[in-house]
Parts: sequence; C-alpha cells; structure tokens
Amino acid sequence: MASTTRFGTRAVHAGSSPDPHTGAVISPISLSTTFAQKSPAVPIGKYEYSRSSNPNRDEFEQAVASLEGGKYGLAFSSGSATTATILQSLSPGSHIISGADVYGGTHRYFTKVAQSHGLETSFTTDLLTDIPSLVKSTTRLIWVESPSNPTLSITDIKAVAQLAKQYSLFLVVDNTFLSPYLQTPLALGADIVVHSVTKYINGHSDVVMGVAVLNDDDIYQKLVFLQNAIGAVPSAFDSWLAHRGLKTLHLRLRASSENAQKVAEVLASNIKTGKVLHVNYPGLEMHPNRRVVMQQHRDGLGGGMISFRVVGGRRGAEAFCQSTKIFTLAESLGGVESLCELPALMTHAGIHASERIKSGVHDDLVRLSVGIEDGDDLVVDVQQALDRATGQVNGVN
Repeated sequence: MASTTRFGTRAVHAGSSPDPHTGAVISPISLSTTFAQKSPAVPIGKYEYSRSSNPNRDEFEQAVASLEGGKYGLAFSSGSATTATILQSLSPGSHIISGADVYGGTHRYFTKVAQSHGLETSFTTDLLTDIPSLVKSTTRLIWVESPSNPTLSITDIKAVAQLAKQYSLFLVVDNTFLSPYLQTPLALGADIVVHSVTKYINGHSDVVMGVAVLNDDDIYQKLVFLQNAIGAVPSAFDSWLAHRGLKTLHLRLRASSENAQKVAEVLASNIKTGKVLHVNYPGLEMHPNRRVVMQQHRDGLGGGMISFRVVGGRRGAEAFCQSTKIFTLAESLGGVESLCELPALMTHAGIHASERIKSGVHDDLVRLSVGIEDGDDLVVDVQQALDRATGQVNGVN
C-alpha cells in the first residue's frame, strides 16, 4: 500500500490482498508449521518453517511497518519478548539509559534479567537534562516511553533523538500508549519503535503479542536473526487477529481519545471539589509538556490513557476502583472496554516503593484505560465512583 495514502486507507489495506488461489478478501489463517519443498532446501514457495516466517505474521508485520512509516516490522510473542530481543542484540557490558517512569515489566527486565546478562541501566526522570552526564564509553542505547506508564509524562522525542545522534547511540521508543495513529517516533528520529500489540494495535484484549518497527538494514538483519534463533514469535492465529484489530485502529483511537478527554476534564474539575489531587493527561492544557504534545501527537490528541491521584490515599484509590460500574478493575490497557487499576499494587508492584514514588507512582495513583463506550456514560461512572470513594474515606457512606 503506497505511503501516499492516508492512515485509515493503509490501516485497512496494508499487508492485505485477495487470496490468489480463492479470491478471498480476508486472508486465510495459515496454521501449517512446515511447508513442502521441491528438493532439499528448495521450498515450493516463500516459506519453510513457521518459526522463521509465516504468511499471517508477514502480512501483519508489513501492515504495522506501513502505519509506523518504517521499512521493516518484526512481530514477537509479547511486548516483553520484543524488549528482550532488542536488548539481547547488545554486547555484554553495554550500558542503557532509560526513563525512570516505564512499564513495570520493562523496569523488571532491565533490573532483574538484563543485568544478569551483563547489561547496565541508568534510570532518570529527566532524559533531556541528564543524558549528557549519564553517557559512558559503554552506552549504546536510550530507551523512551512517551507517554510514560503510568504517569503520562511526555518526552520530546526529536530532542532526545538529536542527543542520541550526537553521542552515536540508538534510540528506542515504546509507542504502546499512543499507537502509530497518534504518534510516529521514526519520523521524529527514533531508530526502533516498539509496541505491546496486546494493547491498542490489537485492541480487543484477546491477543498477547509485541512488535518492533525500524528502517536500518543492519539492525534489521541482527534482529531478524534473533527473532528466528530465540523463537519468541506469535502464532499464525494471533497474527491474524492482531492484523484484523489493526484495521480499525484509527477509529478506536480517536474514539477512546475523545472519551478520555471528557473523563480527564471531569477529573480535573474535581480538584476544586477536593476529591482529586492531580490529573495526568496529555490532552489537558495543565499538562506540563502540552506544547510537545501539540507537536508530536496527531491533532494534539491525548490518547486513551489517564492517571490521577485520588483523595484518601491508597484506601481512596482502592475504593474508587471498586466503585466503578463500567470501568473493570483489571491490568492491561488499550482494549475497546474501559479498565482501571492501581499501578502501585498491580502493574508496578515489583518496583521498590522509594523508586516508584520518585517517579510519581504513589499508592493513591489510579490508572484508567478509557475505551470506546459512550463517553457520557463513562463520565457518569467516574463521577459516581469518585463520590462513593471519597464518601467512604470521609465516613459519609
């Protein structure tokens, strides 16, 4: 699909074409693990063994690469497997600089797994300021989440990319919270973009999967070798499901962003009522990096993720999540349904309390994944849950 076509057209058609044998408009699921050969080492077609490549995985990888504006897409069995494979490409003794406010699983891999493989990671709450002082002779890579998980901090990717180039470092950007519909980090100077496909790209909470998108031929050759050698690849069925979800990405992300804007504004209004301490949402004018949001995000949209601190400490946060009627208390994000969770107790529980708090992950922080339900219903649900939670804390009900 030509890159000159608009996003929605590419979302529907990239990586998709009628089946040449049957004319099927929707690609069949290729469940075969192996493919016949005409003679030894001469396959009949393109494929030999599904760990190495599979028709459904190829189609999905092509589609995501098209939407991210990249040359190559590489799908993995999970977002964590994507992270692991990229870090596995680094030589032992390599040093990584990462934002401190990252997904708990990413932080866990950096500190508990990569470290045992001879990789060192320095975390910072201010990449732009601290990169020059953190760079060592062994530094090879900068890792960025923007927006970050779960405090929704925004990093100026273009500015970090300039620093990375200055120090001859690779820049990896986790784009999970926005998807390629709202942000394309490769166009801002990133070398690799990663996603937990489980979230917005698939969008229906029924696939665990990851993907990396890039342009550099040498990096691609290294990663595609590791993809096959390590073998942490998605199934044909998961690839087919994720590709189907990708086709409606632009519709879902705009709907969830518009809903999240409504919810965030209601939460912000409750700062004055004394029920909310603070709201983290890139779509609000109060966001400290709103200027960067307007430059990096499509139409200045804030995305579907919100976090906020509720009055009443951990007790108030727990009461809020147990009082919602539409938002389901569960981990993960990016599905059509709305979810709420407490990062300090759930997704980021493995990070030491002092480190969590330094990054803004307090015990009273609630994270919302706003879905595509009717926005007015979500606003009503959030308000009644706030009323109930703060009422319980204050002994009113």
